[in-house]
Amino acid sequence: MKKHYEGKTKIVYDLENGLFKLYFKDDVTGTDGKFDPGADTVGLTIDGVGAAELKMSVYFFKLLMEKGVKTHFVSADEAERTMTVKPITYFGNGLEVICRFKALGGFIRRYGGYIKEGEPLDALVEMTLKDDGRGDPLITQDALEQLGILKTREYETLKTLAREISTIIKKELDAKGLELCDIKLEFGKDKGGEILLVDELSGGNMRVLENGKSLMPVELTKRILGG
Repeated sequence: MKKHYEGKTKIVYDLENGLFKLYFKDDVTGTDGKFDPGADTVGLTIDGVGAAELKMSVYFFKLLMEKGVKTHFVSADEAERTMTVKPITYFGNGLEVICRFKALGGFIRRYGGYIKEGEPLDALVEMTLKDDGRGDPLITQDALEQLGILKTREYETLKTLAREISTIIKKELDAKGLELCDIKLEFGKDKGGEILLVDELSGGNMRVLENGKSLMPVELTKRILGG
């Protein structure tokens, strides 16, 4: 395998068959040593988190695929902590789509003058650019279109998909007594131009509460999958 790219939480390898292999590291995003799924820097390293993130990602990718959601997932090898995925083309240099059910984190920092922390939101969708140097800035639909990152039709598709996917995951967590507050998703296009859900679906990119307490990624995986 040839290393293609190393990100904050994963290493991407090229495979000879044209697919990619993602290796899940034990790093999570955060600030000042505290976990924060919305942060744009590595905040801490947690032993076992890579294996937990992979296990949960596989679980949710399979669940979504059963419900007709198209993803980049191909297979996984839990022993080597890797996931094989289809090649995709990103929107611009990468776009994050956040779906929010509660006003927390970055949302309350921006709009706390209009809403109290923890108040409900109706599957509100925001988009941010993947740009660590600029703090992953929030971007509007008009800016996305004028910068050539998204077309109007693509924007509406991502918004609809984000709400659909997030609601499926929220219902799955609801059934286990857990509350999904917000989730960060990524999308890309396959060789045929079809939009797919990509990256991971784990505790590292969602904020989940149990009895009002935020769950760390490894704890969340145990609550959902046991072990």
